[in-house]
This record gives sequence, structure tokens and C-alpha cells, in this order.
Amino acid sequence: MHLFDEWKIGDVVLRNRIGISPMCQYSAVDGVPNDWHFVHLGSRAVGGAGLVIAEASAVSPQGRITPADTGLWNDAQRDAWARINAFMSAHGAVPGIQLAHAGRKASCDAPWRGGGQLAAADGGWTTQAPSALAFGANDAPPQALDAAGIAGVVADFRAAAVRAAQAGFRVVELHAAHGYLVHQFLSPLSNHRDDAYGGSLENRARLLREIVAAVREVWPAPRPLFVRVSATDWSAGGWDIDECVQLARWLRDDGVDLVDCSSGGLVPHARIPATPGYQVGFAARIRREAQIATAAVGLITTPQQAQEIVAAGDADLVLLARESLRDAYFPRRAAAELGANLVAPEQYQRAW
Repeated sequence: MHLFDEWKIGDVVLRNRIGISPMCQYSAVDGVPNDWHFVHLGSRAVGGAGLVIAEASAVSPQGRITPADTGLWNDAQRDAWARINAFMSAHGAVPGIQLAHAGRKASCDAPWRGGGQLAAADGGWTTQAPSALAFGANDAPPQALDAAGIAGVVADFRAAAVRAAQAGFRVVELHAAHGYLVHQFLSPLSNHRDDAYGGSLENRARLLREIVAAVREVWPAPRPLFVRVSATDWSAGGWDIDECVQLARWLRDDGVDLVDCSSGGLVPHARIPATPGYQVGFAARIRREAQIATAAVGLITTPQQAQEIVAAGDADLVLLARESLRDAYFPRRAAAELGANLVAPEQYQRAW
């Protein structure tokens, strides 16, 4: 495999194996993406990525990380996304979206204002989780979801997937990582339930699998469906790669096309050995043992590094995050370094 090979997954063809990872911009009003998002995402499409995944977008107001998160719980949001997706598609990138619910990590301020949990007087709201266990020592305990609440979350993901199709997204990714709601159900550190959604691995995975089933009803194969996971909590007694491999096997059988392999986020102050490509081994193991396509992400910063991941068969797709913020045109630079041909928009061809 080569980084600049076309890749078909489901009913889409990516022009290369470089994707832009979802990165929250904390710049929306009432969940509606705006000109900032148009330029941010559109520039990555012009920059040559095969796939551009829009940021974690809440499936309900309660599911936002911050009041400035994008969403996909109403038609105004859908219509704003449609404009952005049309531009990205016109410039050769496949538009994707990550659907999310922040759970107990919701109701926070923007990171550049400290990221702390907001009180009701400051625009905050009551958070939701599998169990009434707060994320941070100074956070208010979340409300443990009852059966009706869980059913409501599943229905919200389903409705958001309907709007994703209407908005012109071609890939949907379900966010089950980074300590947000679905990850909170997966990990025994945050899930202390004694009902059908707690205890055994099968029970802790039940919410995610119900969401997958509900989304697949309205986002049918061969439309690509991804799931982002945290492969480990980096914390004793927590979610780990062994459980994640088994989850990936179930997700494959449930109709998921790709597992996007990240890690951490469930507990504060986890000790994460963040070195170049430190999560690639998770993608490689899940790809090998669960027999499902994977994406590698995390401190991938050079064209040669990205090429080596794909050539070794460690992952099918390389996702860029912070490196893409530093250089929206990374794919074009990578093509030049690796001797590949990546056609520029006609407005830019004089530079090539």
C-alpha cells in the first residue's frame, strides 16, 4: 500500500489514505457551523486530504462539550453543514462527520478559557453519564442515565445520522473515545452500573452496539461507518487494548467499516507516553486480530512516517490532527516528498 493510493471503503473512494481527524474549534453559535468552519474544513479539502472529518458534533444540546460546539440535532445545523460539504466535495475530499455526546465531560468552557465545568449561572447544564461519578474533583456529579435516558441517547444518534445524510456527509464516525459518554459506558472506571449496561464487557458495550444498530437503520451499508475508540485508558483497572480488540470484532459483525484508534481521555492526569506514533500499535493490533480496517492517529507529523504506517499494513488510513493545524497543505507537501501526483486546483496550478 502507498499513502497516495486511492482507497475504496464502502461506497466512497478516497483519493489518498490521508484523512483529517475531527478537531473541535469551539466556534459555533447554537450548534451552527459558520464561516470559520467553512474556511477551516474547506482549506483542508483544497490542501489535498482524501477525507476530512468535521469536528465532534453533538447529537443533542446536553451532549455538547462546550456551548460553542457544533451540532446536528436540528435542521439549521444540517443546512449550514450542507454548504461546507458541497465545497469540500467539489475540491476532491470526502466529507465526514463525528457524531458525539460528551456525557459527564459536557458543560465546559472553551480550552483557551481554562476548560473548566460551567455553573448554571454561566450557561452550564446538568451532565449525563452511566453512573453519578464526576470527571474532575471540582466537577458536579453527573445524572446517571435511566432506561428512558439511554433510549433517548440512541434515538438522538439515529436522528443525527439522518441529518448527516441530508447534509451531504459521506462518512459518519461515532465517537466512543476520549472519555465522552460512550467511552464512559465502556470503561469500568466510570461505569458502576448493575443493570444490562454495566458489569461484563458485553454489557458495557451494549450502548455503543445499540447506537451502531440504530444508525445503520438510517445510514445503511455500503455507506461507510467508522467508530473512534480509546484503545486504553492508560490507567490501572480501566479499559484496555484486550477489551478493545473484542469490541472491534463485535463492531465488525455489527456493520462498522473502520475503527479509528486513539487512546486516553477517561480520567484526569493519566500518564500517556506521547511519543511519535505512540498509538499506531493499537491500530495494527486491532487490524490484525479483529480483521477490520483501522485508522492511525496521534503525533504523526512527517510524510515518511505516514507512508511507513500504511506500507507496513499497520493501518489503512492515516489521520492528521495537530500537524494539519500547522499545515493545511500537508498532503501536497507529502506528495512532493514521496514522488506522488496530487493534482492542484486550477487556481493554484501555476505553483506546481
